[in-house]
Amino acid sequence: MLRLALYQPDIPQNTGAVIRLAACLGAAVDIIEPCGFIFDDAKVKRAHMDYIEYVEIRRHVDLKAFEAAYPDARHLLLAPEGKSSIYNYGFKQDDILILGPESKTTLPELVKYADDVIKIPMAAGARSLNVAMAGAIALSEARRQWLA
Repeated sequence: MLRLALYQPDIPQNTGAVIRLAACLGAAVDIIEPCGFIFDDAKVKRAHMDYIEYVEIRRHVDLKAFEAAYPDARHLLLAPEGKSSIYNYGFKQDDILILGPESKTTLPELVKYADDVIKIPMAAGARSLNVAMAGAIALSEARRQWLA
């Protein structure tokens, strides 16, 4: 099962949207703390609605704990600076897609940590997509590859 990992998320509505996305597309969610909000915040609940009961969610105190939980998985950072396009990338069903914090540029520690940095091709001049939207595009492409 593909996993979506949110690294230090700081917008509760996006976290809720990722939870709902994962529930609908059959993925699991990892939250790598610290979060920029209280995880049971009403805004998270409003965004995920009742979908949280349909998705596996694991919380990790930091990146080191996250890595220890999945030592054999391929950790793929989704970032505008990625070398490979998601459309040319061969996803595996046990990959973990890592989405960085919404309010920061790509963090060097994530680039160094990731097995690969991949990107969603965007129009010239565009900086980045909303984290939940980027997760949806990448997860949909991975599923398309498996179902083709």
